[in-house]
Amino acid sequence: MESQTRVFAAVLPAAAREFAGHDNEQGLDVRAVNRHSPGNRLREVQVTGTAEVCCPADRASLRVSVGSSKESVNDVTNSVSRRLEYILQAVRQHGVSDRDTSVRRFLHREADQYHMDAEVVVTFSDFENMERVCRVLLEKLDKSVCVGTPHFYHSAECLSQMRRRACVSAVENAQQKASEVSQLLGQTLGSPLLVREEETREWRNEDEEDEGRGQGGAPLPQLPCTPTITASSRVSVSFSLRDKSRKKL
Repeated sequence: MESQTRVFAAVLPAAAREFAGHDNEQGLDVRAVNRHSPGNRLREVQVTGTAEVCCPADRASLRVSVGSSKESVNDVTNSVSRRLEYILQAVRQHGVSDRDTSVRRFLHREADQYHMDAEVVVTFSDFENMERVCRVLLEKLDKSVCVGTPHFYHSAECLSQMRRRACVSAVENAQQKASEVSQLLGQTLGSPLLVREEETREWRNEDEEDEGRGQGGAPLPQLPCTPTITASSRVSVSFSLRDKSRKKL
């Protein structure tokens, strides 16, 4: 995780001269100035920190479809229902809840034939478990079932947690940098005065195209990849500064 920090410090003149003698090895933009309030000299350090958090998809939607054509509604319904029941049973046996499964049926007639198509949509949070279900269905139902390519996505809970982690990491980074600066200034870092999230960004990481080639220069088939989303946060934090020599009352 990479981050950048800008620091603005308001300190006493002696501390400012002491800090000016140090090399700024961490690339911090530090400005020491005097800020006065009536009867007091205000001392604080203002830090702007950034952080990025990358999160892979945590959900996958899988479509499994079956179909049949018969001369009667009863026959076509029974044919499809038997395979649907096996599909649903296999999904339950692998620990998938009924609330993560939906079923749709469509019956229509063409000439003297009745056609029924059915589709089962299953949401998985365990991708290895999804692979096991696909293998079982293809082995048992063979060509009578069509298992689609899974669609990976991020749940609302995953995105919310990622955003919080980015903000918290930015604040933690800013606090660490501010602590190092306060030590160079001969000060003790005090309590935070203000924490403000100034900017947030999110972007999806595009998968790079696979340039592998098979015999005759034909492109190799690609497996579905798990997409990732990156969130960045920029925060501004102000801390009070205390003189190390100051005695506690």
